[in-house]
Amino acid sequence: MSKIYRPALLIVSLMAACGSPSPEAKLAELKKQEATLKQEIAKLEKQTQKTDTTARKKKAVIIATVQDTVFEHYIDVQGAIDARENVSVSSRIPGVVTAIHVREGQAVSKGQALAQVDDQVMRANMAELRTQMDLANTMFQKQQNLWNQKIGSEVQYLNAKNQKESLERKMATLQDQIGQARIVSPINGTVDAVIVKLGDNAAPGSPAFHVVNGSNLRVLANVAEGYASKVKTGDQVVLDFPDIDKTIRTKIGFASKVIDPVSRTIKVEVPLQNDPELRPNMIARMKIIDYVAPKAVVIPVNIIQYSLGKPYVVVAENKGGEMVAKRKEIELGRTYNDKAEIKTGLATGEQIVTIGYQGLNDNDLIQL
Repeated sequence: MSKIYRPALLIVSLMAACGSPSPEAKLAELKKQEATLKQEIAKLEKQTQKTDTTARKKKAVIIATVQDTVFEHYIDVQGAIDARENVSVSSRIPGVVTAIHVREGQAVSKGQALAQVDDQVMRANMAELRTQMDLANTMFQKQQNLWNQKIGSEVQYLNAKNQKESLERKMATLQDQIGQARIVSPINGTVDAVIVKLGDNAAPGSPAFHVVNGSNLRVLANVAEGYASKVKTGDQVVLDFPDIDKTIRTKIGFASKVIDPVSRTIKVEVPLQNDPELRPNMIARMKIIDYVAPKAVVIPVNIIQYSLGKPYVVVAENKGGEMVAKRKEIELGRTYNDKAEIKTGLATGEQIVTIGYQGLNDNDLIQL
């Protein structure tokens, strides 16, 4: 070893022999390390802020502008189309059907003959009775002429008159019986079914034909007792016919005042205009309007969120040139299906977040 380094080694050995560094030296070293750590922390914080900002800007949403509209609340019930004039026609007297004058689908008028029941015996009786009437009329005319001339007795005249009038009454009865041998339509309408066949035995009360007046239809429905106070004659109603994809807006023609003791419902009737698409027994969905708000803020129910039991929605606002999310507490009115009426908390023109609202907080950056 060179002699030049011997004093330095001696000094180091002496310092090691003296113990650990002084407090001043340790403090200086720690402050130097602190400065280095602060520089590293600041650098990492900047990197983290850039990453957070980038992530926030990636929150994509879809918005809609709030507008006022008419909000209607309905009472939903199911009904069916009913024909006011929907009758089964039967013969008024027993007998064999000798003729059928109509076919299914044929339009008929009130009083038109649909079929004929055998009346041969009654017509033979009528022919015999007509002969007797001719003799009775002749005898009455002779007795009347004699009586006018004061010839003969009054008894003879009265007997001839009585005989004549009695036969006339029998003739009228027989004519009415012959008329009952015709099966006639009691209404104007269409033959919906021909039940009887030639040679069948017709009998009173046994349906022979089915006649329907398709121009005089109505919708009937039963409304639960709980809604009885809200439904009255003249209320607006919307009728949906799902089988033919048809909707009609009209009014209730009749709402019963009496609650059925068995079903605990009231009967509601809605008259219909003549429409060839509508048929008896067709299903009808009746929506009775029990509440109307002419200028209401209406939003989808699914975008309403809750915090501590209070409803709120997320709106988009421009803040410092950037779009941010803003929670707004609202007061709910009535709801129907997927729509909700907003009493307070939203105004027309505001932009409400409809898609991507989950998890948004105040001042979160959003991208439209």
